[in-house]
Amino acid sequence: MEIKKVGVVGCGLMGSGIVEVCAKAGYEVVVSEINEEFLQKGMNRINKSLSRAVSKGKATQEEMDATLARIKGTTKMADFAPCDLVIEAAVENMDLKKQIFIELDGILRPEAIIGSNTSSLCVTEMASVTQRGDKVLGIHFFNPVPIMPLLELVRTILTSDETLAVVREFGQAVGKTTVVAKDTPGFIVNRLLIPYLLHAVRIYEDGLATKEDIDTAIKLGLNHPMGPLTLLDLVGLDTTLFIADAMFEEFKDPRYAAPSLLRRMVLAGHLGRKSGKGFYDYSK
Repeated sequence: MEIKKVGVVGCGLMGSGIVEVCAKAGYEVVVSEINEEFLQKGMNRINKSLSRAVSKGKATQEEMDATLARIKGTTKMADFAPCDLVIEAAVENMDLKKQIFIELDGILRPEAIIGSNTSSLCVTEMASVTQRGDKVLGIHFFNPVPIMPLLELVRTILTSDETLAVVREFGQAVGKTTVVAKDTPGFIVNRLLIPYLLHAVRIYEDGLATKEDIDTAIKLGLNHPMGPLTLLDLVGLDTTLFIADAMFEEFKDPRYAAPSLLRRMVLAGHLGRKSGKGFYDYSK
């Protein structure tokens, strides 16, 4: 099957980025939100991102206009009916995702593929509520989507070879390098990343070093583009905590047990860049 029209459920930070890379690659894209206000915020985010690319000379105004012309916003799930592939990019809530999958399964043509951008939840559980388990897989982009070159494909025990091959081609078409993981919590990247981030919080919590020295040590000692506490602020402390809790629930491995400091920072609303304050202050 050839993918010509792509749907994206959710136009938040991740969803808008997915819409942008798909439209830039030449796909017709339908994107939905729960109301017009959220949809407009998402469309504005896409517009700003494309405008930055034009101002930096990475794209022309004509290319930007052509990209925007390929995008259709909607608040109606029925508008996904013509899509060949729909990527769910809603918040990390299993009940919500399953409801979306049930709706999509009833709207889409039998041959259409449904993917989830989840970073930690069980894709098999989402597939189980559909009548097309062989056409369901995880399609995990990384933030910020227009910049990060990786696409993590998550294959369940139901996903067919054909589905995986089609989505691999799609990943290449949107300019991403694809890797394939089994459907286990955290997949490849977060399975390795989360223990590292949690341990960095423990080291800071124990008073081993200042946050600045921890980040500098990793940047200069391991040649990472940013230190773990800066990365936590970028990813979102709430997002990291959610993934860690989901992985601990599955594995019961103390490496995935969230430090008290992380949990309390989330309770205090110190979520990182998104809230203006995390390990560092972004309010100014």
